Amino acid sequence: MGDGIARDAGETPQLYFGRLTEVPPQEIARHMSDPRMAEHMPLLAGAWDEEAAKDFVAAKEACWQRDGLGHWAFLRGEDYLGWGGFQKEGAEWDFGLVLRPDCFGLGPAIARKALAFACQDPRIPFVTFLLPPTRRHLRPLMRLGAVLTGEVQYEGRRFLKFRLETG
Repeated sequence: MGDGIARDAGETPQLYFGRLTEVPPQEIARHMSDPRMAEHMPLLAGAWDEEAAKDFVAAKEACWQRDGLGHWAFLRGEDYLGWGGFQKEGAEWDFGLVLRPDCFGLGPAIARKALAFACQDPRIPFVTFLLPPTRRHLRPLMRLGAVLTGEVQYEGRRFLKFRLETG
């Protein structure tokens, strides 16, 4: 699969995973500047402008260079839906999913596609998820088979940590 997950065939634009470098920085900045994003992203701070978006993309691309895997841009046709994917945190692969508010309903489909990728990748025996305690809708995560392992502090903030076996 390389560094992305290919487009699905068909006439209707289908969901695919590309690189963040495919998305104009101002579109990422607009997404991350939406006040609804900060509600469940305690580490989101400061204003997002085009330069912040470029720095963000450069940091995520560095993960690809370092680990051979990282965050994707989630796209449908030419439409940017959000970003997320796998990031190495110590010995663990953490999965993140950050969608535009008008795309929140696509979360389960995107997560299933990304987790199917993880199940096929021998580097990823399990995936972790860090969610802020403000997240109330955890049933979709539990339906996937994720198990709460406890609470952790990350950059001074409290998160609920879940683990999903992929092997």
